[in-house]
Amino acid sequence: MSLDIPALPRSDLDPFSTDFFDNPFPEHEKLRDAGPVVWLERYGVYGIARYAEVHRVLNDWRTFCSSRGVGLQDFLRETPWRPPSLVLETDPPEHDRARKVLARVLSPITMRELRDSFIETADALVRSILGREIDGVADLAQAFPLSVFPGQIGLRTEGREHLLPYAGLAFNAFGPDNDLRRSAMERAAPHIAWVSEQCRRDNLSPHGLGARVHAAAATGEVTEEEATLLVRSLLTAGIDTTVNGIGAALYSLARFPDQFAALRADPARARNAFEEAIRLESPVQTFFRTTTCDTELGGTPVPEGAKVLMFLASANRDPRHWDRPDHFDITRTTSGHVGFGAGVHMCVGQLLARLEGEAVLQALARNVARIEITGAPVRAYNNTLRGLASFPLRLT
Repeated sequence: MSLDIPALPRSDLDPFSTDFFDNPFPEHEKLRDAGPVVWLERYGVYGIARYAEVHRVLNDWRTFCSSRGVGLQDFLRETPWRPPSLVLETDPPEHDRARKVLARVLSPITMRELRDSFIETADALVRSILGREIDGVADLAQAFPLSVFPGQIGLRTEGREHLLPYAGLAFNAFGPDNDLRRSAMERAAPHIAWVSEQCRRDNLSPHGLGARVHAAAATGEVTEEEATLLVRSLLTAGIDTTVNGIGAALYSLARFPDQFAALRADPARARNAFEEAIRLESPVQTFFRTTTCDTELGGTPVPEGAKVLMFLASANRDPRHWDRPDHFDITRTTSGHVGFGAGVHMCVGQLLARLEGEAVLQALARNVARIEITGAPVRAYNNTLRGLASFPLRLT
């Protein structure tokens, strides 16, 4: 390696430890203040925590590729634990061919088709839990996506309990070989088997979004096996990230009652309130890229084949880019946040996540006067995702 590593700011931080997950924000500040690039000694990777460098890497797939894995594992040197995602773990032109199919299936036209039913379902769900103590995660943040999303994909009802564990497994696998990853892998077999089988054409409803993906195989855009992997990508990205996004919005509105009052006064701000919660809490905390050539980043030489860890959550609170970054403000201009990534690999399911988040927040604005926290939130631990395992609430 040509770089003189000791010349870089160094950190012994473990960004995949539960201590870090409990409160990552002070460590994010230390990383940002240390410099544009920091050498993370524990894993031998480059860390970037400032907005400018994270945004640049996300938008330069030629230099910082995804096809060698968006986790710590380097697919050029190690065998992936599963067939790589055709959208998350490939680069153009292969990536473009697959993404075109999903972008058509999850188009703005599709969102308009789904909108009324999602809003109606969210209203009914919120009204059903008014006036009693609930778990904001299980009874709302999980309950809503699970009530609308699997059916729209075309999944059968039996076995849907595998969806959340499978998605958690996929995101844990992006991290190192720690207790979280090992524990997820030990429990993985039945979840992988069920999801893989349900993504096949014969097991999907002929009228769902999954069938629309498989229709691309009939035209030769993708193979039948690739269509199955693309449906799998929908399930991986469309459950846990949306659950944690809605949970982040609920958690933020509960802690900032003035902002919930502003939302109640103007429910049309629901979409922006969801975006602001994604920026503030960043359900997807980190992703890796791998350099394809010798390059530089923030004035630092970085050799070919280096793993670069992007702290998306830190970039979303970088005071060099955001005013009052630790404050939840539903009137903020949120464009440019990297909660859904950026560039060619920007989350392909973002329109669906935004529709689900907007539907829930509008339902809260229309039906709820007060969100009362009735107990201590319990954090869920995952190598990539940030969210809550439980959140005691009363909606009145």
